[in-house]
Amino acid sequence: MPDWSSITQHLRDAGISLEREATPRPVGGGDISAAWRLDAGDRALFLKTGPVTSAEMFAAEAEGLTEIALANALRVPEVFAIGQTADTAFLALEWLPFERPDVACEQRLGEQLAMMHRTSKDRFGWHRDNTIGLTAQHNRWSADWTEFFREQRLGYQLELAAKNGYGGELQRQGRRLLERLPSLLKDYQPSASLLHGDLWGGNWASSEGEPVIFDPAVYYGDRETDLAMTRLFGGFGRAFYDAYEAAWPLSPGSTERQHLYQLYHVLNHLNLFGGGYKSRALSLIRALL
Repeated sequence: MPDWSSITQHLRDAGISLEREATPRPVGGGDISAAWRLDAGDRALFLKTGPVTSAEMFAAEAEGLTEIALANALRVPEVFAIGQTADTAFLALEWLPFERPDVACEQRLGEQLAMMHRTSKDRFGWHRDNTIGLTAQHNRWSADWTEFFREQRLGYQLELAAKNGYGGELQRQGRRLLERLPSLLKDYQPSASLLHGDLWGGNWASSEGEPVIFDPAVYYGDRETDLAMTRLFGGFGRAFYDAYEAAWPLSPGSTERQHLYQLYHVLNHLNLFGGGYKSRALSLIRALL
């Protein structure tokens, strides 16, 4: 159990008004971290807690949310405080009431995501590493998208898979794909767009009728990687895709690149959750080859 007296004192030191008897209540949504609601005066906080080893992960999440907020395109929970006690790391965010999104909300999500993707840099990566799930995600700056995706996305996940015992055909075919990547992305020069980085159906919601995104794995890269992730596990309707396409049409070849970008997340799921994802990874690699 977290040391609530120390955490609440950290929150008071950050300027958050708390009653002395304020007690966090456990809530759903904590697949990786424990999740809590804490009432604070006229507002409520969403708290994530974990072991002190989670401190860097929470710090990167907080910076990612701030980066998205600065784009002034899509709503994210406001970051109120971040810190750690002797044995617990915590992240305090704005509590947002969620409801089932309607078609109009999905449409606004598509429009606003396209707007967010217009925020760009002249290089791919980010100023710090972060995590994708519990996996380290390296974001060293690179001027070359193909090199960035080969080395810091697919190559790294294949290395992890080898360490986790997934060798054989996965590694043989994976190496072939890495060698072929320059030809697959030949003459394709995407912008380095601000990305959510882990945009599956569980990382967006509707709050008071407006779309909200959260739990990011932020970096600057090809905007099509965000869209590829939305198609991997569902949770996004036709209105979302139509609105995005109307706001910023995708480049020719996006359907083929979608499988390439999905492979990153499938390999990550293989490394996180086990061999059930191996056949799906191999199927994607064979289709790309």
